[in-house]
Amino acid sequence: MTLSTSFERLSLPLEHAFTISRGTQTTAENVVVRIEDDAGNVGVGGAAPSEHYGETAATVEAVLPDLLDVVESVDDPHALGRIEREMRKTVNRNPAARCAVSIALHDLVAKRADLPLYRYWGLDPADGVETSFTIGIDATEVMREKTEEAVEAGYRTLKVKVGTDRDEEIIGTIRDAAPDATIRVDANQAWSPREAVRKIDALADYNVEFVEQPVPAENPEGMRFVRERAVLPIAADESCVTLEDVPRIAGKADIANLKLMKCGGLREAMRMIHTARAHGLEVMLGCMIESNASIAAACHLAPLLDYADVDGSLLLAEDEYEGVPMPNGRIDLGTGRPGTGARR
Repeated sequence: MTLSTSFERLSLPLEHAFTISRGTQTTAENVVVRIEDDAGNVGVGGAAPSEHYGETAATVEAVLPDLLDVVESVDDPHALGRIEREMRKTVNRNPAARCAVSIALHDLVAKRADLPLYRYWGLDPADGVETSFTIGIDATEVMREKTEEAVEAGYRTLKVKVGTDRDEEIIGTIRDAAPDATIRVDANQAWSPREAVRKIDALADYNVEFVEQPVPAENPEGMRFVRERAVLPIAADESCVTLEDVPRIAGKADIANLKLMKCGGLREAMRMIHTARAHGLEVMLGCMIESNASIAAACHLAPLLDYADVDGSLLLAEDEYEGVPMPNGRIDLGTGRPGTGARR
């Protein structure tokens, strides 16, 4: 067998400027990997790097030649464990870059088997969950308009970014605009522990489901303080980056929020899911703002999750790749397309 590899950078405009407590973006820089076998099957995978975790599109492009050399030297896409180990030896950091290769390989091997990825893994799509749709920080009335737009589009679960001096006003406005929606709140590390407890007490009046990353990741005992006193469940995102972090957040959070771009690939994400379960944590899969070149693969993990936040491609104004359909936020794995379902 002979494998050929390539990659390209995509600059993807967002439908709306997207603001969280750390800043604003209007475009998403992704890098897409293609791995082709000698029968013409092509696997596609995307990297959506985050500067918060030390990666950019430029660093992804810089390390991908070395990672793809590993793939070509092994020359067997089914040797997923071996390729994963060799990639880690070659590039220990840059998880988004490794993730793009991981996704492309899984897409390829499932296509070679003529199976959707979830069937290749033996998962039951009936066990899937809906994705939330994210409302970024903006002027309160603009957030109301975005919420009304999301509700009109059929989304029933909203994740609302906070971390301002008007957080209660924001959530009150969202609840008014979406009285029947499930609302989740994401502070992106913006609060101190005591502030978090106070704010969570207030937000609970608006029937919020849970709060994500209320305090900085560098303050694990602050997270424990909040979890022991808050009236709502706590999800760990920035505090839960790698497999080794999962045991560390046990007792400090109720939900582990994993992201493919943080952990480095699909096999590692599965390890994190099973480890979280073993530590009594619920599991959520999140995302960056990503093309369907990577979001499609994330959708195939839905049967293993309690919660999903894989709306990254839904926030784009345009995407060169189609993915797994998500009507009204429902992850529909029943298309029967082999691989991840991502296609240009």
